[in-house]
Amino acid sequence: MVGANGLMAQNVAGGTISGSFQTDVQYLFPDSIIGAEKVDENILSNSFLQLTYRNGGFTAGLRYEAYLNPLLGFDPRFEGQGIANRFASYSSEHFDVTVGNIYDQFGNGIVFRSYQEWTLGIDNSVDGVAVRVRPTEGVTLKGILGKQRFFWERGEGIVRGADGELNLNQLIPSMAESKTRLVLGGSVVSKFEKDEDSQLQLPENVTAFSGRLNLTHGGLNINGEYAYKINDPNSQNDYVYNPGNALYLNATYSRKGFAVIASAKRIDNFDFRSQREVTFQELTLNFLPPTSRFHTYRLPTLYPYATQFNGEVGFSTTLLYKIPKKTKLGGKYGTQLQLNYSRINGLDKMYDDPPFTYETSFLGDPQKLYFQDLNFEINRKWNKKLRTILTGIWMQYNQDVVELGIESDSVNLVDVKMAVLEVQYRVNRKTALRGELQYMGTPDDRGSWAMALIEASFSPHWYITIFDEYNYGNPVEALRAHYYNGSVAYNFGATRIGFSYSRQRRGLLCVGGICREVPASNGFGLNITSSF
Repeated sequence: MVGANGLMAQNVAGGTISGSFQTDVQYLFPDSIIGAEKVDENILSNSFLQLTYRNGGFTAGLRYEAYLNPLLGFDPRFEGQGIANRFASYSSEHFDVTVGNIYDQFGNGIVFRSYQEWTLGIDNSVDGVAVRVRPTEGVTLKGILGKQRFFWERGEGIVRGADGELNLNQLIPSMAESKTRLVLGGSVVSKFEKDEDSQLQLPENVTAFSGRLNLTHGGLNINGEYAYKINDPNSQNDYVYNPGNALYLNATYSRKGFAVIASAKRIDNFDFRSQREVTFQELTLNFLPPTSRFHTYRLPTLYPYATQFNGEVGFSTTLLYKIPKKTKLGGKYGTQLQLNYSRINGLDKMYDDPPFTYETSFLGDPQKLYFQDLNFEINRKWNKKLRTILTGIWMQYNQDVVELGIESDSVNLVDVKMAVLEVQYRVNRKTALRGELQYMGTPDDRGSWAMALIEASFSPHWYITIFDEYNYGNPVEALRAHYYNGSVAYNFGATRIGFSYSRQRRGLLCVGGICREVPASNGFGLNITSSF
C-alpha cells in the first residue's frame, strides 16, 4: 500500500523549503492476445522526492529517485535508488553561479539543451558548474562545464559551452521605444572524448556553433537559428565524417480573429552527444524543434513522428480563423477553425566508397517521404453548457524510418485516416462531462480502429475516465483486441491520488518529437503526486 500527505512549505534557518513527490506503480500480468509478456517482479515502480531550499539569493536542492524496478518501457539501467540530482546556486543582480546538476538551454536548443522528461525516462543534466553574467541591461552571457548524467553514473565526455544574447532594444537607447523588437544570440558548445580507436582517427574535440535572431513587429514574429558542427563520426551516423548543420525557422502573424504559423527546418548529420558509442536518447546534448503538429487524441498517437537527427527537410503551415460571433456561421459565441499541413522528407545522400563522407542537395529528396499530415479542426461553443470539437486527419507515415531507423523511399508508407468528435458539457458549476468518439483506418498496417471515451469531473475532488480502443479491423484475426482503460483520481489540497486499470497497446510514446518504445501491458496502476 502506498500513501502520501500534502505538506506545507516550511521556514528553516531564515529560508523556506519546498518540494514535490511522485510515485507511479504498476501491477502487471501477461496477456498473450496483445503480446504483454510476464513481468518477473509483478510490481514495478518509479518514484522521486524533490526538495528545494531558498534563502535570499541562495538556492539548494536534491532529488531522491527510486526505480524498484523501472516501469515498462524504461531502460533497465535505471534500476536502483539514491540521490540522483543535487545542486547549489547563488544569484545576484549581475551574476549567477550553479554547481551540481544543471538544466539549461541555449537559444532553441539546437546546439545545447539539458533537461528532464520524466515520462520518457530522459535526464541529460550536466553535472558541473554554470555561470550567468548580466554586465549591463540587454546583455546576457552564459557558460557551462561538466559531464552529463548517465543513469546512475556520469558519461565519459566533457561538455564545454558558452552562449551570448543581445537585446538591442534594451542595449541601444535609440531603439528603446521602437515598435520593432530585435534579439540576437550565438552559442558554441564542444565535447571532449578520447579516441580509443586509432584506426578510424576519431576527432576527440567536437565543436558546434550557432547564431540566432528573434524579430517582433506588431503581430509578426520571426525566430530563426542556424547551427554548424564539425565532423563527428559516431554509432548513430554510421561513422561518417561529414560536418553537420541545422537550420530552423518559425514565423507567426496574427491579428484579431486570424493567425498564420509557418515553420521550416533542415537537418543534416546533427546527432550531438557527449559520448559517441551511445544510442537511443542517451547523453544527447541538443534538441531539434519539431515542425509537425502534436496530436493529443489517443488514436493519432499510434503514429507519432520522431525527429530524424541524421537528416530531414520539413515544413509546416497552420491557419487559424475565428468566424465572428453573432453571425449565421459563427453562432452566438463564434466558431474557431484550424487547418494544418506538414511534410518531412529525407535527404538524397550520395555516399563515397567506403561510406565515410557523402554529398546531398539542400532541398532533400521528394521521393523519400518520411511523414505527411493534413488536418483540420472545427471548435464551436453552442451555448453556456455545450462545446463540440470536430477533427479530421490524413497522415502518411514511413514506418521503416521512424520505428526501425532504416533509410527508405516512400514505398512502405502507412496511409492513415482519422476522425474525432469531442463533446464537452458542463452540467453545473462543479460537474462537467467530456466524451470522445474516434475512428482510424490504416489498411496498410493494423486495419481499422474505433475508440469511445467518457470523462466526468466533480470539482474539486473527483475525476473519472473510462475508454475502450478496439482494433476491430486488424488483418490478423487473433489481434482484433479491445484495449480497455479505466481510471479514478481524487484531489485534496496539493495531493492527487489516481488508480487505474489499463490494457495498453504497444507503440511509441512521444513528447516534443522525442519518443520511446512502450511495450504492451495489462494491469493496474497507481499514481500519487504531491507538492508543498
